[in-house]
Amino acid sequence: MPAITVPDLTVLDRLRTPGLGDQPRPVWQVTTAPQGYEGEGFPVRRAFAGIDLAHLDPFVMMDQMGEVEYAPGEPKGTPWHPHRGFETVTYIIDGVFDHQDSHGGGGTITNGDTQWMTAGSGLLHIEAPPEWLVQQGGLFHGIQLWVNLPRDAKMNDPRYQDLRSGEVALLTSPDAGALVRVIAGSVDGHDGPGSTYTPMTLVHATLEPGARLELPWEVDFNALVYVLNGHGTVGDGSPVHTGQAAVLGAGDYLTVTADGSQESRSPKLDVIVAGGRPIREPLAWAGPFVMNTKAEVLQAYEDFQRGHFGHIPA
Repeated sequence: MPAITVPDLTVLDRLRTPGLGDQPRPVWQVTTAPQGYEGEGFPVRRAFAGIDLAHLDPFVMMDQMGEVEYAPGEPKGTPWHPHRGFETVTYIIDGVFDHQDSHGGGGTITNGDTQWMTAGSGLLHIEAPPEWLVQQGGLFHGIQLWVNLPRDAKMNDPRYQDLRSGEVALLTSPDAGALVRVIAGSVDGHDGPGSTYTPMTLVHATLEPGARLELPWEVDFNALVYVLNGHGTVGDGSPVHTGQAAVLGAGDYLTVTADGSQESRSPKLDVIVAGGRPIREPLAWAGPFVMNTKAEVLQAYEDFQRGHFGHIPA
């Protein structure tokens, strides 16, 4: 897995161990992601399908894209499409993805890089593998997380952040059995590079077989753990495996433990941990628009049809 790694985890800062008064977060729910296709036909798992939106808040959804090994001519992306009212966070673990939008944002990400697009008042964008990758094929694996915007930020100007893998904060567990990558937010006083409107934290953690991760977590944030690959337990011992998500209750820290033996294809346990301060506002979500009311969604469709979201660059 080419997402940023460290040959010797013992050189990293260690996470603190929970204190005597710290409470572990219990597991409320475990769900299994259905599989389907998105965009021009690339495979996805709908990571948070089946979870009540009230438990996801401030998130809307997350897709695991791949993991797939494309043959030459097979790599796919999305056509140009609009967004308004939220942010898309695209984190590439393996492979290469290009982004371009009608507000001037754009770039190429690979192997642990992240594109953070704030759609805000509205834009058009496209995500696709570069032409050379389409021709030769290759591995593709990543996630896309949709982060809601509060009412007072939904019509802000669009913004684009290009976060390189070398910028993420890297931590390890007290026994150096887990690598914790902080992409956004803060874990135990260590900040990730992503700038967010909604207070939140996004982490990619890799656990060695048998390792246990006790991750400090903001008490006023919700917490979701999604398994990218491997198998283990979450919280008080609830078993999880590839393609499953766990919703956690309140507490000071969350626990993830890797089983002692893993599959040869996925020798370690990889999880995405996401959480944020709930916005607790009405949600009206239809296709590419995430607003507060049905009338605002209809207005977004009308503005898009009138060309108010900009134009596809030449």
